[in-house]
Amino acid sequence: MTTYRQFHKAGYENNKLSKRLFRLAGKAVKDYNMIEEGDRIMVCMSGGKDSYALLDILMVLQSRAPIHFDLIAVNLDMNLPGFPKDLLPNYLKGKGVPFHIETQDAFSIIERLIPTGKAVCSLCSRLRRGILYNLADKLGITKIALGHHRDDILETFFLNLFFSAKIKGMPPKLKTDDGRHVVIRPMAYIKESDLERFAEIYQYPLIPKGLCGAQENPQRSQIKQMVRDWEKQYKGRVENIFSALSTLVPSHMMDRTKYDFINLHQDSKPTIPSDGDGQPVSFVTPDGSSSATP
Repeated sequence: MTTYRQFHKAGYENNKLSKRLFRLAGKAVKDYNMIEEGDRIMVCMSGGKDSYALLDILMVLQSRAPIHFDLIAVNLDMNLPGFPKDLLPNYLKGKGVPFHIETQDAFSIIERLIPTGKAVCSLCSRLRRGILYNLADKLGITKIALGHHRDDILETFFLNLFFSAKIKGMPPKLKTDDGRHVVIRPMAYIKESDLERFAEIYQYPLIPKGLCGAQENPQRSQIKQMVRDWEKQYKGRVENIFSALSTLVPSHMMDRTKYDFINLHQDSKPTIPSDGDGQPVSFVTPDGSSSATP
């Protein structure tokens, strides 16, 4: 049986967690100027813990912000088998937030183009992104908010490093290649473990994973486990790596497109070296003889 003291302590810890998540999200929003006066923000709802937390956090920030912005929760129903179509609409009605359910049979396209047993995530992601971007135009959206967190950013960095030979991550704020949309990730500073606890506290009605039948990317699973092991075994390592993503020194890397090594020269011509009496310093020639500096 839970004692009053245990109940009170649990409430205190839960309150601390909530405050930390709101503070970190607020800091990310401010650091990257994610939200501006008059913004109309699409909150992408997948039915996973991260998207539920994103909506709650943005609703809290909206109530406290000194500026006005609107939130519109959006879910994409891709016609996956077993998808609980009433779950999110009922939840969002209860939250009192404007929402839109976009229904498109993208799953049939995936079934037609991808052989059974093959990875579908890449195609699914492209289809979902295209549908949401087009919908953003129709709804007059100025920012598209995604529920990626700190661990997603780190995992993406290591996936690109280990498997694509690129130092590339997942930015907190991104303008699409065509310039039509700005994507924001307000939970960029928040750890996944904190979001897991947050979801347990609020008992979100999660939509089951794997409705499409696809398995999780084994490379991402490997990276996720590596990062979690580091966090347990080496205090501060993961925080340092994450911090390094925002403290780049291009002149100490090797990318010639990001730093002009070709035209890198000293600021002034060297003077002729001399000793303390103003006499030229001698040096040894390849044949072993001594010579004065020219």
